Amino acid sequence: MAALALATGTGCALVGGVLFAFSGFVLPALARLPGGRGAEAMRSVNLLAVRPPLMLALLGTAAGCAVLGVLAWRRGEPLVVAGCAAYLVGVVGVTVVANVPLNDRLADGRVAWDAYVAAWGRWNHVRTLSGVVAAVLVLAR
Repeated sequence: MAALALATGTGCALVGGVLFAFSGFVLPALARLPGGRGAEAMRSVNLLAVRPPLMLALLGTAAGCAVLGVLAWRRGEPLVVAGCAAYLVGVVGVTVVANVPLNDRLADGRVAWDAYVAAWGRWNHVRTLSGVVAAVLVLAR
């Protein structure tokens, strides 16, 4: 259980850190690029994001949270359960229901770049905070 919590909490922190980078400086930097270059760069990022490094971290941590959450529930560890729920809902859930559809709309040209940056950025802040909260709760056990 301790090793699973350490690996899962580290995964939450890693993913939260990647998301923090996007909220903190990557998306704002892309938003400053002229002439649609930011949208072009973000489309490229979105294509590369679905490769093993990020997908293993994102989904491997989700699997860890699912298993750890059940074990923590059975052991009466509510903070760990809350951390796992924060990751599964606030990181994975928001990714699936908000950020990925926005990425698809950007790829298809169905959203203006300024509107995309505003909406995607807001949802990414939620994912960032959720990943950090999850890491703290899981690792503080």
